[in-house]
Amino acid sequence: MGASQEPSADRGKKTGDGVVYLRKKITLLRAITLTVGTIIGSGIFISPKGVLKNSGNVGLSLLIWVASGVLSMCGALSYADLGTSIKKSGGHYIFLLETLGPVPAFLRLWAEFVMIRPANIAMVCIVFGRYIIEPLYVPCNAPTTAVKLVSAIGIAFLVALNCWSVSWAANLQTVFTVLKLLTIALIIVLGMIALVGGKTENFQDAFDTSSLALDKIPLAFYSGMFAFGGWFYITFVTEEVINPERNIPITVIVSLIIVTICYLLTNVSYYTVLTTSEVLTSEAVAMSFADYTVPQISPVISLLVAMSCFGALNGGIFASSRMLFVASREGHWPNLFSMIHIRRHTPLPALLLMMPLVFLMIGIGDIYGLLNFYSFSRWLFMGLVTIGLILHRRRHPDLPRPFKVPLIIPIVFSTMCIFIVGMSLYSDPVNTGIGCLITLSGVPVYYITIHKQLLPPRLRETINLLTLKMQVLMEVIPQEIKTY
Repeated sequence: MGASQEPSADRGKKTGDGVVYLRKKITLLRAITLTVGTIIGSGIFISPKGVLKNSGNVGLSLLIWVASGVLSMCGALSYADLGTSIKKSGGHYIFLLETLGPVPAFLRLWAEFVMIRPANIAMVCIVFGRYIIEPLYVPCNAPTTAVKLVSAIGIAFLVALNCWSVSWAANLQTVFTVLKLLTIALIIVLGMIALVGGKTENFQDAFDTSSLALDKIPLAFYSGMFAFGGWFYITFVTEEVINPERNIPITVIVSLIIVTICYLLTNVSYYTVLTTSEVLTSEAVAMSFADYTVPQISPVISLLVAMSCFGALNGGIFASSRMLFVASREGHWPNLFSMIHIRRHTPLPALLLMMPLVFLMIGIGDIYGLLNFYSFSRWLFMGLVTIGLILHRRRHPDLPRPFKVPLIIPIVFSTMCIFIVGMSLYSDPVNTGIGCLITLSGVPVYYITIHKQLLPPRLRETINLLTLKMQVLMEVIPQEIKTY
């Protein structure tokens, strides 16, 4: 049965809950924990020094953290506007498809699953693996093979859990979000105790301009904005959110307020206990902070950092699989990936597709350079989405918009994205150029995918047969009810 078919009344009565589609199981609480849990990953615990290094002083770095939160809020509000008027899951992809057309939408999809998502997941996986077993090898470093093995086991577990149950994955996200907020609260409390106790010497001359370099301030904003990445994930799962017209705007506003406050107070705590040079030389600021305050809890901090990474991974896997699911449903990806497990009601093929490239990148291990490749694509397409919102408003002035933001908000965010893209081209033309080429390599794939009839008949028959066999093996079928 096609994805757009509505089940008849008789069928609905007969099958009841047996109808196959993605259920609305994301409550407001789950939406907030998904968003907060994917924004707060490993960065705030491990290496917030990028903002400090490029801002030049403590005072300006704190202002940049706040400004990054405000700019991220502009992007999140723009996405919430689109998400409540275009009621489809898929995030970046579906917004580009509906506002700018199929080619930019497909290129965003291609970049996501060939470059952005595997590299991002693999990097966080390796951080998770390192911090989960590092305490077992103190004072030595954990073996690289052991780190990679634990990383691979962790990602396999999360993919299996997301294949098994939407509710279990959402509940796990809630648990890990609570854990990471408790970790941040612990750091904040310890820092505030030291601050109230009179340890304020690190804030003297907080705005000292001796090491200030104006040309590096954009890089400080880049680091800050990167730490806030993940605010868009709720729009990946719009069709599974209960009352999205109300809950999506509330989610992005509440989540970014929480994260901005947490980031600001956590950095204040770091600066209270650690000197500027100690923050800049530390490979794991949270661990250094624990060593200076309560050395006995350093292993606990290490475990909590690992759990924070685990929660961020779970949220990213949960949300990004929906982009692929929707793209397949729209005809931009093989039909198999728009199918749902007949009993578990999860997008099993879309979830499984992410694993091979992630395992490959974990095996390679040295993936940090690849993250530079995708910065160009990431910010370019987010800027295009908010430009698309502006054009969509002009083309469809009468379209109902349950949540409508002033146009100045997407204009500010689009300008910032264009600035970051230009800065990437200027500061790192090689890696940015490679990222651009990888993105553009999706153009021929797009035309092959869209014009399937141009493929040789024998090849098309083989693809159809393979799809049928995989469908039987995975026990998946197209969704049987329209959810948008």
